[in-house]
Amino acid sequence: MAISYPLDLLAGFPGWSTEFDLLWRQEQSRQANGVTRVKDFGSPLWRATFQSLSMRPNELDEWRARLDAMENGLQQFRARSLSRCYPMAYPNGTGMGTVSAAAINTINASRKSITAKGLPAGFQWRVGDMLQIGTRNLHRIQEAATAGGTGVTGAFEIRPPLWPETAVNDPVTVVRPFCLMTVVSGSVSSTADLQTGRGSVSFQAVESR
Repeated sequence: MAISYPLDLLAGFPGWSTEFDLLWRQEQSRQANGVTRVKDFGSPLWRATFQSLSMRPNELDEWRARLDAMENGLQQFRARSLSRCYPMAYPNGTGMGTVSAAAINTINASRKSITAKGLPAGFQWRVGDMLQIGTRNLHRIQEAATAGGTGVTGAFEIRPPLWPETAVNDPVTVVRPFCLMTVVSGSVSSTADLQTGRGSVSFQAVESR
């Protein structure tokens, strides 16, 4: 069976996302009077570092092969922060309720703040939770939000700001939110121990629009 992309590379990954942060596309200029001027050249992109635990030789070779399929950055995969597969208030989804109907309710003119609808009454997001809008847009929550009795939250800010394609009624993914990334060329490491053959894999990735 042919491999299809974007690949769900992190399914079963025996490790962690040790970094998952925004890559700000900016230029900074410090003036003689001490003022620092910052200019944006585009919306920030997500970047991540993934590190596995120590693996036996057979498992190590399996993950070497899976990373080969990414073709040194040519192909996309679904990337997520492995610590934020579920909202903080609901470890492993316990007590969360049905969230499959979640969607954007309103968008602030700044495009940094939204309200969401279609959530269970009392549903909570905490600062640091993540959500996905549409098929590929990943955002981190900057303010706590709670859904009222009608399933609609108050306004809360997110980063990065909404992408131009985002609109009211776009679906919101709460469980395992992701964006699309490609492996940073030359970042894959899979060195094995000379005596035991055990080893780990690590790689970096950056969002691919």
